Amino acid sequence: MTARAADRARYDRATAHLDAPLAIVDLDAFDANADDLVRRAGGKPIRVASKSVRCRTLLERVLAREGFQGIMSFTLDESLWLARSGFDDILLAYPSADREAFAELAGDPKLAAAVTVMVDDPSQLQLIDDSRRGGAEVVRVCLELDTSLKLFGGRVRVGALRSPLHSPAEVARMARAVAGRPGFKLVGIMAYEGHIAGVGDSVAGRPFRSRAVRLMQATAKKELAARRAEVVRAVRAVAPDLEFVNGGGTGSVQHTAAEDSVTEIGAGSGLYVPRLFDNYTSFSGRPAALFAMPVVRRPGVGVVTVLGGGYPASGAPGRDRLPVPYLPEGLKYDPQEGPGEVQTPLLGAPADDLLLGDKVWFRHAKAGELCERFDVLHLVEGDEVTATVPTYRGEGHTFL
Repeated sequence: MTARAADRARYDRATAHLDAPLAIVDLDAFDANADDLVRRAGGKPIRVASKSVRCRTLLERVLAREGFQGIMSFTLDESLWLARSGFDDILLAYPSADREAFAELAGDPKLAAAVTVMVDDPSQLQLIDDSRRGGAEVVRVCLELDTSLKLFGGRVRVGALRSPLHSPAEVARMARAVAGRPGFKLVGIMAYEGHIAGVGDSVAGRPFRSRAVRLMQATAKKELAARRAEVVRAVRAVAPDLEFVNGGGTGSVQHTAAEDSVTEIGAGSGLYVPRLFDNYTSFSGRPAALFAMPVVRRPGVGVVTVLGGGYPASGAPGRDRLPVPYLPEGLKYDPQEGPGEVQTPLLGAPADDLLLGDKVWFRHAKAGELCERFDVLHLVEGDEVTATVPTYRGEGHTFL
């Protein structure tokens, strides 16, 4: 029996009393992935990206482990909810225009002490001030550095379109804008290198593309390490008591941790290890989050139909954004249909061994987005479900 077949047997036994659709997290794999992230971070703390987890119970579990410290959130409303729930070190990784939430933040000393907001433009500071409604708490601020690689005089750009702050001079200018404005405190810098951390460099069947990605990433790592160090020096000249410099992501943990200027690493997807993180030479993890759909039809030889399954991930449309049938091994989509909103035909020899009601296990393309589809996660240890816990959605929150 292969390791994947053994996992399927475990998951089927653990959830035999449950009807699909359902989602699980294999805690043995989750914990092993957490240990691997800590190993790769080389002693620097890991700030957990909540958008990749979207379950308070699992956020608490990983933050209780040595090597993890703080949350990287994705909306201000979520940040305040987490702070009210007892989390006390929350970095909002994206700028916000939520005036109501800013009024809450500026009016509550507990929230203001727990949450750090992201800015990259002086007009964002004005929006926060305009939202205060009399709230006088000092707002903790982090600056985001644009990590993209610019080549040929800026005519070619590699990396996500995020912050407009690219050069040390631009970031230092923004730091002075924060430092010179009452009611704000500059406490951190964040630089997420998605073109390194979030792009696989070993894609099966695409050797030339993989080689090109590795060359690009080698160039990008060298350029960013030098520029990030300059940025940190420039900002510390303005704010010498800077508390943190956050960088990295699941795919670049050990590379970013090696930079002296970086004090902490951001990561989250590496806990669940969705399918987009299969294609890396720098690490390999264990799939920990899966969902199961029930067989509801047998249209013919070598074909079964499961309920639903059309859960595409965000990003540029493409086959890599689709979930993949994972267990039993050997099933694939009908190329004329793909995964459907209500039903999904699956082709392959294993279909002939599946009965009505049997579970087919899938892996989502991205991490936390799976939790937007399910109210609860069944936590599996060995071949038992040892707990069933709510996702953000199950607690009545869909922040985006």
